[in-house]
Amino acid sequence: MSPSEPPPIRILVVDDHTLFRRGLMALLARDPRLSVIGDAGDAGQAQRKAQELQPDLILLDNHLPGVHGVDALPALHEAAPGARILMLTVSEDENDLAAALRGGAAGYLLKTIEGDDLTAAILRAMQGDSVVAPEMMSKLVAAYRGATTAVPATAATTTTAAVPATTLNASIASLSPRELDILRGIVRGASNKEIARQHGIAETTVKIHVQHVLRKLDVSSRVHAAVIATEHGLL
Repeated sequence: MSPSEPPPIRILVVDDHTLFRRGLMALLARDPRLSVIGDAGDAGQAQRKAQELQPDLILLDNHLPGVHGVDALPALHEAAPGARILMLTVSEDENDLAAALRGGAAGYLLKTIEGDDLTAAILRAMQGDSVVAPEMMSKLVAAYRGATTAVPATAATTTTAAVPATTLNASIASLSPRELDILRGIVRGASNKEIARQHGIAETTVKIHVQHVLRKLDVSSRVHAAVIATEHGLL
């Protein structure tokens, strides 16, 4: 690693299936930007390893012996406050998805994900993005809408329902054709790289467009932008 390169992302892998866990660790080890510093096969061991190693990111399966991974989130956050946690699971249940997001997970990925896409998701998560499997995006929007209609709007919580429809319509109308294309990509759960490839533009250009979209819609997350886009039939 040269002095100008950032240190590799330190990862803790948590999965009760030994063969899958070892295969995943070997896959991640092939990328010099990633460093697997430990692994665990159950929630208790994961908590101990997280506290000991203080990883940058935890890849967490949802089906662990005796406990769901989503139920282990609070203990893992307490053990390693600085770590981002990505769920990596076979579960496509929207309740698990909603519980993971409520529990502070930085994303929800399916084990069918390709290796390169997993690496890209890890890098995005470490940049502060919320990463969700494209197959789960419609369920994410449904879960988000259910949560926002159940929770009153406060100074710290912006909901779609709390914003007048005329304001939202004007915000959508203010988007350029390219920004609408970017927003549709967000709804599909596409990464900036995937959107850039689809439209033949630079990834940095997509990033700028995403910032413009979020600002014009007056939201702080891609999830909330996807909710608004879905309500306006933009998918």
